[in-house]
Amino acid sequence: MDQDTSVAERPSAVNKTVPDFSAAMTGDRTFQLADYKGKNIVLYFYPKDNTPGCTTEGIQFREMYPQFQQANTEIFGVSRDSIRSHEGFKAKLEMPFQLISDPDETLCAMFDVMKMKNMYGKKVRGIERSTFIIDESGKLVKEWRGVKVPGHIDEVLEFVKALA
Repeated sequence: MDQDTSVAERPSAVNKTVPDFSAAMTGDRTFQLADYKGKNIVLYFYPKDNTPGCTTEGIQFREMYPQFQQANTEIFGVSRDSIRSHEGFKAKLEMPFQLISDPDETLCAMFDVMKMKNMYGKKVRGIERSTFIIDESGKLVKEWRGVKVPGHIDEVLEFVKALA
């Protein structure tokens, strides 16, 4: 997908139906968007397994998972890490939800989360921490980009509760 794809043309633009997609995920399963019709989906993109910010974010989603379930919402974490890496990260943090592996950046492109970032003074290409809400009908209804972890999961939960 071109870097200059306008938001209106992007398959994942807010207030547009997200095209069905599938991707490998933990638990030896395949994520298929169509399988979750009738539920809200939190799709959160994070840079890398076992890093401080991503660990904190995963723990906070884990701690609030029961409230998300009460709001008819499933959570999925997405990064470019391998399934093997995801399985270890998921087990270590005792995450009750699945992690999606996107090594070829298909979903990253679909949701336009790959950005140039500064890391220790060097420019590196990586995932911009972002969260997307897909509603029960499969429409993208909210996005957060350039997420800072503190307070973010509370905000996401409040949003999905308001969808009910």
